[in-house]
Amino acid sequence: MTTRQPKVQTQLGRTAVRIFAANERMNQVLIEHLDPAAWKAKPPGKARTIAAIFTHMHNARTKWVRLTAPHLKVPRQLNRTHCTPQQARVGLAESAARCAEMLAEALGDGRVKQFRRDGWARPWPVGVEMLCYMLAHEAHHRGQVCMLAHQMGFPLPIGVTSGLWNWEKLWKECGARGGPGASS
Repeated sequence: MTTRQPKVQTQLGRTAVRIFAANERMNQVLIEHLDPAAWKAKPPGKARTIAAIFTHMHNARTKWVRLTAPHLKVPRQLNRTHCTPQQARVGLAESAARCAEMLAEALGDGRVKQFRRDGWARPWPVGVEMLCYMLAHEAHHRGQVCMLAHQMGFPLPIGVTSGLWNWEKLWKECGARGGPGASS
C-alpha cells in the first residue's frame, strides 16, 4: 500500500515524511504477517487485544491531526471490537497520509505551528520532537504486538521482526530512493 507523498519544501520536512512512511510500513508489515487468529485473541491479564492496539494507534493519529491540523481531512476512527485486519490496514494508511501532510506542513512550509498530542496536554512548538513523539508512541505499540503475538502462541517469523530494522528496504518499499539524507 503506497500513498502519495505530500509536497514538502524543506529537507527536514522531506526527511520527516520519509521516516513516518517507513514507520507506517512497519505497521503494515506486522498486520500482513500476523496469524489471523492472533487479531482478536484474548491476551493474558488486562492487556488490549492486538486489534485494539492497532485501532488505538490509528485513533491516536486522528486525534493528532484533528487537534494539530484541523484544516486537513480527519480520517474516521476505527472500532476496536469490530475492526478487521484489512480495515486497520486501510485506516492506518489513511491516517499515515494525513500525518505525513501534517508533518510536511509543520516541518516544511510552516502552516502548522503547534503540535497538540492530546486535549489535556500543553501544545509543543513544531519540530523534530513532534516526529519523535509520534514514532515512539507507535514503536511502543508495535513492541506490544510482537510480544503479545509471541505470548499467545502466534510468534511472527524472525524475518518479519528483524525486517522491522531494515530501514533501507522499508524506505524502498515506501517509494523513496535511498535512505537518510536522500533527496527523493
